[in-house]
Amino acid sequence: MQLTPISMKGEQMRTMSTNKLSAIVRTASPTPFSAVLPPATPTTVALSSHPPHRRTRPPLAMETCPSVKNILLLDSEGKRVAVKYYSDDWPTLSAKLAFEKSVFAKTQKANAGTEAEIVMFDGQIVVYKFIQDLHFFVTGGEEENELILASVLQGFSDAVDRLLKNMVDKRTALENLDLILLCLDEIVDGG
Repeated sequence: MQLTPISMKGEQMRTMSTNKLSAIVRTASPTPFSAVLPPATPTTVALSSHPPHRRTRPPLAMETCPSVKNILLLDSEGKRVAVKYYSDDWPTLSAKLAFEKSVFAKTQKANAGTEAEIVMFDGQIVVYKFIQDLHFFVTGGEEENELILASVLQGFSDAVDRLLKNMVDKRTALENLDLILLCLDEIVDGG
């Protein structure tokens, strides 16, 4: 079967009878399709400027969608291993480093272990856990659901655990930093 490209102008495409469509199909293919086509009645095709899959969300949906402000992976001294910021709450590098240092200092006293802990810090909810010499943090706004943030944290730490083949430590993390950064990019879509 050989298909022939057909070009039509917008007005021709909007209103077309099925007889014309049947004639186009018959000339484009060697076998007749008239038995498959419905009887000849005028048909109007509505062309929308916005296809259904491209509709924008209402503003309320954007407000109710959970958001993550940052994901941090720090070592046992509070230094960066891998970080990703999704919000502009910390516009400069010095502000980001100061936030990381203060969050690390506040959570270091808690000694979380492998279970996720939650702390309210500077109007932010921080969910964190420690695995050997790596400290995992997920930050959200004060209105965010802690369980969703904890799920993001659990997903990230489990992914790192699998990527590093159950050898979660700073040295192995730095050797596989490209995989961890890819994981950070993929785990949260734009915050």
